[in-house]
Amino acid sequence: MIIKVDRDKCIGCGRCTEVCPDTFKLDETGKSTVIGANHECAMSAADQCPVEAIFVEE
Repeated sequence: MIIKVDRDKCIGCGRCTEVCPDTFKLDETGKSTVIGANHECAMSAADQCPVEAIFVEE
């Protein structure tokens, strides 16, 4: 599985880092970036992303 963040869509709300801190962090630009590979958690973060910027692909 692949976890991706569309940085053009990301608004830096931080919800993904709250839901899944072992998989996402906000970088120096304030955008989400992938730092881990917890796919189940990433799917939950994707469901909660207000701008649908997170994609989990098989």
